[in-house]
Amino acid sequence: MKKNESDQIDHDNDQNNEYDTASKSQLKREVEALQKLGVKLTELPVTVLNSFEMEDKLRSAVLFAKTIKSNGAKRRHMQYIGKLMRNIDSANISQQFENYTHHQSAQVDHFHQLELWRDRLIKEGDSAINELLNQYSQYDRTQLRQLIRNAKKELKLEQPPKNARQLFKYLKKLS
Repeated sequence: MKKNESDQIDHDNDQNNEYDTASKSQLKREVEALQKLGVKLTELPVTVLNSFEMEDKLRSAVLFAKTIKSNGAKRRHMQYIGKLMRNIDSANISQQFENYTHHQSAQVDHFHQLELWRDRLIKEGDSAINELLNQYSQYDRTQLRQLIRNAKKELKLEQPPKNARQLFKYLKKLS
């Protein structure tokens, strides 16, 4: 191989290595993403946070961040949490957080479905009851009718929706 050819190969390898490593901007975005994940962790309830698998040092830093009131101190502490997260398996923590938020959104969706069923049962009566019982046979038709009748009566008399709440609790209990 000639000298010019080997110089060209070395130059090509140098260019490939440049593209293999992340740019400063990319590294900065990754660090900011870790810091944002740290902020989200501090917003979780303590019981949920304790169920996450993470290093004790990170857990104690996140718990301590919940007690900080000063904005400047909180910002610096968030940077510290981001630094800690760079040195651990943050993908695992990120996955746990995603699983938690997915579970939470599924619960909220289910809650909204039950509210829609309750409202529909109160409005439509027997036709909605039949449709509900076709989909979910575990409900008691008599109890549903009684709760719906009482909820309609409350609505007509402009009373607090006690029976509508009971209907919702009944739907929730059996769903």
